[in-house]
Amino acid sequence: MDHITTLLYISAILVLLFPTISSIGINYGQIANNLPSPDKVVPLVKSIGASKVKLYDADPKVLTAFANTNIEFIIGIGNEYLSKLQDPDVAQAWVKTNVQAYLPDTKITSIAVGNEVLTLNDASLSGCLLPAMESIHTALINVKLDRKVTVTTPHSLAVLETSYPPSSGAFKKDLVDCLTPILDFLSKTCSPFLINAYPFFAYKGNPKEVSLDFVLFQPNAGIVDSGNNLHYDNMLFAQIDAVYAALGSLGYKQLPVQISETGWPSKGDDDEVGASPENAKKYNGNLFKVVSQKKGTPAMPDSDLNIFVFALFNENLKPGPTSERNYGLFKPDGTPAYNLGFSGISSGGNSGHNNSGSIAPPFILTPENPSNGYMSISSAERFVWSMRISIISLLAILLGFHV
Repeated sequence: MDHITTLLYISAILVLLFPTISSIGINYGQIANNLPSPDKVVPLVKSIGASKVKLYDADPKVLTAFANTNIEFIIGIGNEYLSKLQDPDVAQAWVKTNVQAYLPDTKITSIAVGNEVLTLNDASLSGCLLPAMESIHTALINVKLDRKVTVTTPHSLAVLETSYPPSSGAFKKDLVDCLTPILDFLSKTCSPFLINAYPFFAYKGNPKEVSLDFVLFQPNAGIVDSGNNLHYDNMLFAQIDAVYAALGSLGYKQLPVQISETGWPSKGDDDEVGASPENAKKYNGNLFKVVSQKKGTPAMPDSDLNIFVFALFNENLKPGPTSERNYGLFKPDGTPAYNLGFSGISSGGNSGHNNSGSIAPPFILTPENPSNGYMSISSAERFVWSMRISIISLLAILLGFHV
């Protein structure tokens, strides 16, 4: 067998053993009354090359529709359920109903407990967050799923007191006491730190001072961090590294960071500067390209970029400014909101499935407040690559090809 044939043979085997996994994910929000049924959403997610989906609940119709698709899921627990989930029995029942029941057919890999809790200025809710996370993790241990499913919580970028220059990133002083135990939990359970980061808000707030090219990943002179002399040519990477700096200042530099939300609206109110189809196309199109390059940030070049774009659909029932209802890559009928090179699907519009976006988990909890461990992701990636190299060498030897 010649060398070329041998290499092709080895490559074919490796594709079967270690399929390529994209690091792009998509947020699947459902605060709308005109979205297609989940079974019609499956090909839409595949069409954009996303290998991960983040939900804000544990919608059984979605989890069932995505069974055997090999798409990974972060499922969510609303803030209104945190108080109840401090009870170990309630947490156990929730895990059995919303996680264990769907594995292994649906690849649930993480549970996001609450959303941006620490910046809501609600002390009672903040006090429930870590106990709820611990109860869910204990419930996973009890059913032997703690090595397969992480437990974390998404944070707003507002948890930072300082973000510029990135090397000076620091958490707000009044949040450190409640944040540190959460970071300790994430570190011990090898769970990622989730952050919602939107360069759009920075540009909207100060369009005269913030370069539009800088926030849209367009060619620009960039900035140099005076603290470490690193060069940045886009704001998202600067925000990510500011988070890493803040984590490092508390002794958690090795904690993996994932961007649980980022995106750009295609429409906004008169005072929402920059919200347009053209800018949304540039931001999300360039974001997809950057992630596909498999490069880290300037300060963390060897760390994986795990980014979830917000959002899959425009959601017509979301409250707030016009932009809130126009972050989708797609319209509710499955056609692209703007041209990103994705064809979309013809879903026939409203399927009759009314997704309110606030559906209670199948294990019903009464909202009281409306409104151990395994490898980290980065460590797991290094382990997989070392295994790949070992198997390449072994196969080559077995086939008589010297490496």
